[in-house]
Amino acid sequence: MFIVGITGGIGSGKSAVTRQLEQFGINVIDADIVAREVVAPGEEALQKIAQHFGSQILTNSGELNRAELRVKIFSDPKERKWLEQLLHPVIRARIIQQLDNTQSSYAVLASPLLLETDQHQLTDHIVVVDVPEAIQIERTISRDKNNAEQVKSIIQTQMPRDQKIVKADTIIDNSADLATLKKEVAALHSKLLTLAKQAPYSD
Repeated sequence: MFIVGITGGIGSGKSAVTRQLEQFGINVIDADIVAREVVAPGEEALQKIAQHFGSQILTNSGELNRAELRVKIFSDPKERKWLEQLLHPVIRARIIQQLDNTQSSYAVLASPLLLETDQHQLTDHIVVVDVPEAIQIERTISRDKNNAEQVKSIIQTQMPRDQKIVKADTIIDNSADLATLKKEVAALHSKLLTLAKQAPYSD
């Protein structure tokens, strides 16, 4: 299976790209969704998080209190590192399992931390969705109702734009409108179909 990694900073529009690829019939594994699945009630990772941070990290219904966790890990780099060491291997294993079950012409792994973690090692081609930081901040404030300082702090935890671009095989510029993006994604899909057929392990 030819696996395409898609990443980009917060507010860059990764989801808009992957939604269109899904409309073309491509299976998309979203690392954000997998990350939520592995901390669902009953999952071993959630039990370890509760043991480490205490029961206040859970809601009354036994789910992860994400707002509380976010406060703890953004205020203490050691706690963030502890959480990453717990979750990254679990998320990676679940991603591999889901990629193994894909049936489309190629598969997509969409992940905001594709390049910050070893997830990029699972892919054959890396696509970076890129926008200027000012647009990242504007779109994220509009979408999540965060303030500018919150968004900037999240951006600072992610790999800088220029480093992402250097690692990209393909760059999608999403600073224009949705119609322009759709044309870019259609061209990307055509390119990826060709690359998947040329892959040495394709049928």
